[in-house]
Amino acid sequence: MASDFPSIPDTSPSTPSSSTPRAAVLTVSDRCSRGTAIDTSGPALVAILTSRLHFDVIATACLPDDQPTLSAQFAAWAAQRPVIDLIISTGGTGLAPRDVTPEAAMAVITRPHPALMELARLRCYPKTARTFLSRGVAGVCDRSLILTLPGSPRGATENLEALLDILPHAIETLRGEVQDDGRPTATSTTGKVIAHKD
Repeated sequence: MASDFPSIPDTSPSTPSSSTPRAAVLTVSDRCSRGTAIDTSGPALVAILTSRLHFDVIATACLPDDQPTLSAQFAAWAAQRPVIDLIISTGGTGLAPRDVTPEAAMAVITRPHPALMELARLRCYPKTARTFLSRGVAGVCDRSLILTLPGSPRGATENLEALLDILPHAIETLRGEVQDDGRPTATSTTGKVIAHKD
């Protein structure tokens, strides 16, 4: 099935290595955490991360809509070593009274990056104006990039797909691997150095 979003750069490693980006996926749902509903959004995001970005998804979790609990999970994953490069959540980004995922993420994010979710919403808008009902946020906690996506399978996957073309470069930059941007003395955390022609 053809994507409506920009093409994705080839990020597949020739051989598995420590430089392969690591990711974690958090499903936020009272019902799924109680076992009264089946989580389909989390597994759908895992499938995209592994099959299309070739990231290693090293952790998943399903938690209720509780702000302190969610903040603690975001912080725990961001503190993990080796670093989890990308932490994605699905659920709790809307206007319902218990939708507190953005607040939970912002409690641990030290460098907000609002443009990422603004771009996702802008690219999803031609499909539905409801994309702007999501209050999803993005930003950095320690060395992890956090994205908070909508809870529906369609909303979650379309928002992630909208960012697939730039996420690899975002991770490279966060790791310090991009050293041709005017900072040649930057220290790479992986030993890998990226030189972009553009």
